[in-house]
This record gives sequence, structure tokens and C-alpha cells, in this order.
Amino acid sequence: MIAFLVNLLLAIAWVAVSGSASLHNLVFGFVLGAVALAIVREPFGSKGYLHRTRLVLSLALLFLKELALSAWTVARTVLRPRMEIRPGIFAFPLTVDRDLEITLLANLITLTPGTLSVDVSEDRRTLYVHALDCADPEATKRAIASGFERKIMEAFR
Repeated sequence: MIAFLVNLLLAIAWVAVSGSASLHNLVFGFVLGAVALAIVREPFGSKGYLHRTRLVLSLALLFLKELALSAWTVARTVLRPRMEIRPGIFAFPLTVDRDLEITLLANLITLTPGTLSVDVSEDRRTLYVHALDCADPEATKRAIASGFERKIMEAFR
């Protein structure tokens, strides 16, 4: 978050120095600021601002892909003349342990059609998830762990 604010300040400084207060110039200054931050931060071994942005965008793209696929699956399931579903709740063991990460994972699961985060255990090690079709909960757990949870850990650690 601090890097974003510094980048925004660099963009505003660019607008002030260049003397042109247009949106196009502000965006250009923002890009220049991002490149400058990447050059300055990378030699010191920290995860770069641009690298983290790429990881967050990767998480967002994964969510959009999962959203489309699960919406299609739910639509097909609902439109079948004979719905053969087995709804249920399963316990998902959490690898993420920070509040932000748990909240983000729970929200991404809830926003994906066909699944709903129900509760988090008191010790914050288990997330309870309701699935429209819980025929193979182990496969769903593997998909969540290798998808959303892995991307969240990559982007925010």
C-alpha cells in the first residue's frame, strides 16, 4: 500500500514538473513512477511493486476464470430436467493464517457460484464451505488449495 501511495506521489510530482495536468500525463507519470520504484527496490531484495501487482492481477484473473466456469456449471446443473446434486458442507483446512488472507479466501469462495463460505473455526485453521454439489469434496478442497489459496499466498506474502 505504501508503494502505491509513493507511486501516486511520484505521478503527481511528474504532473507538477511537466506543467501539464491532464489525465494522460498523470497516467504516464504513474507508469514512470512504477518503473522508478521497480529499479530502486529490486536491488535490495524486496518483492518489487510491479511483481506484487502482477501477482494480484494473476489472482484476479484466476477469480474471473473460476467465476465463469462455475457460473456455467451451475447454469447447466439448474437447467437439467433432473438435477442430480448432492449439496453439503465440508471442512477446508486452511494454509493461510492472516486475517486478510482468510477473509479474501472466504469471500472469493462465496462470490464463486455454487459455493458459500459458512464459518471459520475458532482456531482459524478450518474454513467450512457449503457446496451445491459435494459429491467429491476432496477434489473441491484440492481445487481451492491449488487455486485461490496458492495465489493468495503468492500475492500477499
